Amino acid sequence: MANFSAPMTGEQTFELNGRPARYTVLYFYPKDNTPGCTTEAMNFRDRYDEFNALDTAIYGISRDSLRSHEGFKTKLGLPFDLISDPDETVCNRFDVMKMKNMYGKKVRGVERSTFVIDADGKLVKEWRGVKVNDHVQEVLDFLNGQP
Repeated sequence: MANFSAPMTGEQTFELNGRPARYTVLYFYPKDNTPGCTTEAMNFRDRYDEFNALDTAIYGISRDSLRSHEGFKTKLGLPFDLISDPDETVCNRFDVMKMKNMYGKKVRGVERSTFVIDADGKLVKEWRGVKVNDHVQEVLDFLNGQP
């Protein structure tokens, strides 16, 4: 996978190349401070130590602004950073922008998706159309099965 960079919380820039972790989890979600996205972020937060023990870094990505991300991260006490993608560059790279039904109206939005990338930048697993319940456990189960 080709390198890319994007702004993230803590006045940092995410760079795909040069990440120190064995694995990187990139989870795409629709919007800060919405019920499903809050639950998903808390689930990753609550299992953070297990990901850390597997030498795996976690990053959440949405189209929200850095200001929104900083507030969301602080409010939930997230130990990982959030990547801001307002122009959908990263979302388009991972093909997560989809037409969705929202209250009977068609809207274009982020399809909840998760990707695992190894230290060489190779995509090793993806989940699309993620359902929040039990998803973090699925990701951990996959990582625990890696050699």
